[in-house]
Amino acid sequence: MTTDDPSADPRTLTREEQVLDRIQRARRRKAKVRDELITLAHGAGGKATRTLIEDVFLDAFRNPLLEPLADGAVTGELAFTTDSFVVTPLFFPGGDIGDLAVNGTVNDLAMCGATPAHLSAGFILEEGFPLADLRRITASMATAARAAGVTIVTGDTKVVQKGKADGCYITTAGVGVVHPGLTLTATAARAGDTVIVSGPIGDHGVTVMLARGAFDIQADVTSDTAPLNTLTARLLETCPEGAVRCLRDATRGGVATVLNEIAESSGTAIVLTETQIPVRPAVRGCCELLGIDPLYAACEGRMIAVVDRDTTDTALSALRSHPQGATATVIGRVAPDPPGLVLLHTAFGGTRIVDVLVGDPLPRIC
Repeated sequence: MTTDDPSADPRTLTREEQVLDRIQRARRRKAKVRDELITLAHGAGGKATRTLIEDVFLDAFRNPLLEPLADGAVTGELAFTTDSFVVTPLFFPGGDIGDLAVNGTVNDLAMCGATPAHLSAGFILEEGFPLADLRRITASMATAARAAGVTIVTGDTKVVQKGKADGCYITTAGVGVVHPGLTLTATAARAGDTVIVSGPIGDHGVTVMLARGAFDIQADVTSDTAPLNTLTARLLETCPEGAVRCLRDATRGGVATVLNEIAESSGTAIVLTETQIPVRPAVRGCCELLGIDPLYAACEGRMIAVVDRDTTDTALSALRSHPQGATATVIGRVAPDPPGLVLLHTAFGGTRIVDVLVGDPLPRIC
């Protein structure tokens, strides 16, 4: 008897099965926004974000290309994505809003298996914003675009009254070409597959949080913002056709939220081993001080790859041969049960459920 069996009698289930049954029943309910006003949690990438997207945007715009709610839409050989960037502060150790905007859009295309080609960039500037800062941001974007092999070919600029924005917001869109016949989707994950992360997690979220100066914590951490298109290309070129099930970049909501989306989409469980998850000591220390789980801290240059078990060594070799994946690590596996959940085998020998991010522990990280 499985916990997602609607005919199951709660009286015959163990305590653990009853908990899983409640979770499954809750997830089967139609998403419904119960707040009357938008909160910061709606932009954090977790449960509130997902509910807002499904209940408002997906309900209004529903179509087959949008329904997967992936990093971008793929139609034929064309991949298309769009993103907005409202990070504060605008400049932080390891990057700024400019290279973040380029890399974030390039990475969304790369997660679709596309070769990024062209980007657009729209700027919303606040009256009184220093021109020197704008030049610094655009120079950073130009450098990031060259590094990723893309061109910024169109854009738009708007200026709003002082106090009506936060200096500078950037909206980008990107197009790229997908190799014929290639399909990467979260629904393709299957029991036995391997879960790989391309490097240490949580660097970006912790860096931006500390850069705000609100916690008076000094730590040697920098953002991991970087383009992942050449890394994904090497992985896909090296592995046999169909061996790479899906790719996701772990931005808002972190690794935990991404893995929950994969598990739910594929109807599988993802089982992680805590001791195998790479976290830099400085990042782990900051998270412990602030009561934040690194699994929920955002990355901007890390990806999750779900690959066929028999291709694990090949995939790791391909990733580790590239500077962006030099420390790629297996962090878990895909299992058949309990479907739709992420479990973590802890360093203490226990097991706990890793749910989607709830609330807003790290606002405005991208």
